[in-house]
Amino acid sequence: MTEGTDVHAADSHEMIRVHGARVNNLKDVSVEIPKRRLTVFTGVSGSGKSSLVFGTIAAESQRLINETYSAFVQGFMPTLARPEVDVLDGLTTAIIVDQQRLGADPRSTVGTATDANAMLRILFSRLAAPHLGPPSAYAFNVASVQASGAIKVDKGARRAEKVTFSRTGGMCPRCEGRGAVTDIDLTQLYDDSKSLREGALTIPGYSVDGWYGRIYTGCGFFDPDKPIARFTKRELHDLLHKEPTKIKVEGINLTYEGLIPKIQKSFLSKDVDSLQPHVRAFVERAVTFTVCPDCAGTRLSEGARTSTIDGVSIADACAMQITDLAEWVRGLDDPSVAPLLTALGHSLDSFVEIGLGYLSLDRPSGTLSGGEAQRVKMIRHLGSSLTDVTYVFDEPTTGLHPHDIQRMNGLLLRLRDKGNTVLVVEHKPEIIGIADHVVDLGPGAGTGGGAVCFEGTVEGLRASDTVTGRHLDDRASLKKSVRKATGALEIRGADANNLRGIDVDIPLGVLVAVTGVAGSGKSSLVHGSVPEGEGVVSVDQGAIRGSRRSNPATYTGLLDPIRKAFAKANGVKPALFSANSEGACPTCNGGGVVYTDLAMMAGVATTCEECEGRRFQAAVLEYRLGGRDISEVLAMPVSEAEAFFAEGEARIPAAHRILTRLSDVGLGYLTLGQPLTTLSGGERQRLKLATHMGEKGGVYVLDEPTAGLHLADVEQLLALLDRLVDSGKSVIVVEHHQAVMAHADWIIDLGPGAGHDGGRIVFEGTPAELVADRSTLTGRHLAEYVGA
Repeated sequence: MTEGTDVHAADSHEMIRVHGARVNNLKDVSVEIPKRRLTVFTGVSGSGKSSLVFGTIAAESQRLINETYSAFVQGFMPTLARPEVDVLDGLTTAIIVDQQRLGADPRSTVGTATDANAMLRILFSRLAAPHLGPPSAYAFNVASVQASGAIKVDKGARRAEKVTFSRTGGMCPRCEGRGAVTDIDLTQLYDDSKSLREGALTIPGYSVDGWYGRIYTGCGFFDPDKPIARFTKRELHDLLHKEPTKIKVEGINLTYEGLIPKIQKSFLSKDVDSLQPHVRAFVERAVTFTVCPDCAGTRLSEGARTSTIDGVSIADACAMQITDLAEWVRGLDDPSVAPLLTALGHSLDSFVEIGLGYLSLDRPSGTLSGGEAQRVKMIRHLGSSLTDVTYVFDEPTTGLHPHDIQRMNGLLLRLRDKGNTVLVVEHKPEIIGIADHVVDLGPGAGTGGGAVCFEGTVEGLRASDTVTGRHLDDRASLKKSVRKATGALEIRGADANNLRGIDVDIPLGVLVAVTGVAGSGKSSLVHGSVPEGEGVVSVDQGAIRGSRRSNPATYTGLLDPIRKAFAKANGVKPALFSANSEGACPTCNGGGVVYTDLAMMAGVATTCEECEGRRFQAAVLEYRLGGRDISEVLAMPVSEAEAFFAEGEARIPAAHRILTRLSDVGLGYLTLGQPLTTLSGGERQRLKLATHMGEKGGVYVLDEPTAGLHLADVEQLLALLDRLVDSGKSVIVVEHHQAVMAHADWIIDLGPGAGHDGGRIVFEGTPAELVADRSTLTGRHLAEYVGA
């Protein structure tokens, strides 16, 4: 064999091999995925795509990487269980770009989540006048500090020399870099007619029996038996504002701190949405957030606000729309920072290229939608020098207009061409079309899925008889006739975010689609101007928060009528039929699994031996309703439970109504007790929709209900929307999916661009008129879609 044709052993690992994967609903799946290629995973929602890509391949890659760190570092990392799979071969480092919202810390912005802010700070520290100091002087996350002390200097004779140390930070001292100040309503913290021992504190978790209650009653700074109304000024100050002080309570050394700093640290330093519901309700009741009067919401100290480059401060730069900021950076010309200007320009151009040019760097990261957050994460990776890694994407087209999907395709191909393996879970035909390799899972969802139906090229998928293959070239046609409006919702002078004082009449009694490129003002118009409240049911894109103890039965409220029916049939109390209450298995506390903490090593989860994963005490399982015990009911799929609770001894009309709604949104295959943590994004979205459909409302506002839906599932969603409209409801949908646009009775198109280039209404009318008009981006893409 000549030397030229010799294959090096290192080059023989060209595949990621998966054999016998059984995570969630996967049925012994075996696949071979080519490396350094773009592979798209398709299949109906719930078919097992995420279980294979995220739950098996990415999870094992991350677990193996975590194991390379020291035991000390591993203690701070999430412990990942080994996926249920026989063989996983050829893995490379996995970088997951999912749709989890970015950490919504109050000090986290689009600029801090990428490198853009760091580069801007360096730029200002070099060029701005008056000169303030190092980059930290422009950082709203760094406080200014001064300290002095003595150091021992040994110059022949030892002597102490006094030194002072100072650090210039850019943080506004009043709001501590948050841009908002909080005002706390003291009447919500305590009832001043009671004493501390009588339970005067009304803050969640501060009961007299709890630790905080014991600290405040036993600290000795005030009389715990005296009503707060009779406290002296000194005592009230100690209760509310006292700085951290070491104390001893019941023989234990503790730190005492006033109520207000304690609340600010434990509740207000976190994102309000991430708090538990009862704590969130308390914060919303007791705290008002107002723009900081010192920094006017810029988060920066006076020095950082007054130091400028050509009259532009770093606060002004961060408040600019990124497209404008990119122009401004290109206008700067200083040889001393030329490489920095080039890098910053590239970073800002990435935002524009990925369709986020309408954002500003000071936008709080917690306000981004899932799709926007995912694209911000992508920007971090586009400039990365890493190659030969596996990038894993979860529906990168979520929240993207058809016009922006072309750009996304270009970015995915660029990542691949750098020598990376790109794995994408996706439903949109535009992305499936650029794949080098396709893996189609199915044939159904839940227990009806979990098998590989097809592996090969896009052309092969088209020719195959799989659900995805059959629907790949589906194109919804325009309706022959549209419904007539029964009234109109008048919006006048809408100016939320980037809207330009819009006047529009949204027709009622019909299906209205609000369209436009990402950032054109759709959500601002719908959520900002359609009044929440009486008769309006709003289903946004906010993620369902739930632990592994939450399941469809608890989330939808279905379990309450079932528990009551079990209790009534057996003459016992309902709490026995809750795995979170009295009926829980004592060994696993109703979790179904036992977690063993192995100290330095990763913890292990094993099925509880006592209840065999059923989560209930054996005695509770003796009680039956319609011949089934509570664990058997929770193991039923929705479709089976719908029939079970419809008639006979187990007839529960309240439960049947909820189950019918779950079937209507296409979740008939989910089991009632499946943990919410195992549901896909599309399933969570529809679970939320089913829950809200039970509310009494005349107007339904839906934000991208097709997110996470397969082409075949979109038809079912359209049928559901039709049923809602035909029953006399008004449905307003913010949507990018052309099938929904084609199916609408009326379209309101915003644009023409994003950010300050949008915020206007560029078209109002029927889909047929929009296609005939073709003057807007949406019109051109819809015309292409319906083949007009």
